[in-house]
Amino acid sequence: MDVELLDAVIVKAKSATYVGGGVKTASSRPGSHDLAWTEGDWRYLDSYFGGTDFLGQEALWFKDEPVWAMNYYGHILLPELIDGERAGATIKAALSALYEQGRFLGGFEWRGEHGTYLDRNEGDAAHFRGRESITVDGREAYALDYAGGLVKP
Repeated sequence: MDVELLDAVIVKAKSATYVGGGVKTASSRPGSHDLAWTEGDWRYLDSYFGGTDFLGQEALWFKDEPVWAMNYYGHILLPELIDGERAGATIKAALSALYEQGRFLGGFEWRGEHGTYLDRNEGDAAHFRGRESITVDGREAYALDYAGGLVKP
C-alpha cells in the first residue's frame, strides 16, 4: 500500500466524518456512535463509545479488505477548565486546519478560544502512535492517546 495515497485517503475520510460533521450511520455495536464515508473502492468507519470520556476505532477498507486502522482513548482531565463541548469545538477546528495541510500526522499546534491544541506523534500512516491534548492556562485539561497502522493478512 502506497503510504502517500493512504495519507490522502485517510485525510479525505476524516475530513468528511467527525471534523466535517458527517452523517451518523446505524450503530455497528450496541451503544456505539458511528460515522462512515465511502468513495469508489474505499470505505471508512469511525466507531466510538462515550462522550467526554470515549474510546474508539477508525478503520479503512479497500475493495472490502481492511487495510488500515487506528484505536484511540480520550478524556477530560480537568473538567473545571474545559468541558466536552469546548474540547470538541477545539479539536474540530484544530483538525480542520491540520487536514487542510493534507496530513493527519507529523505534529501540530493550534491556538483557539478554549485552549491550545497540541498533537505529537511518531511514525507514518503505516505504523504510528501519538497523543493529542488541549492545554488551558498552561495545564493539560484534555488528552487522547492513539495508535494505528496498516492491517495485513
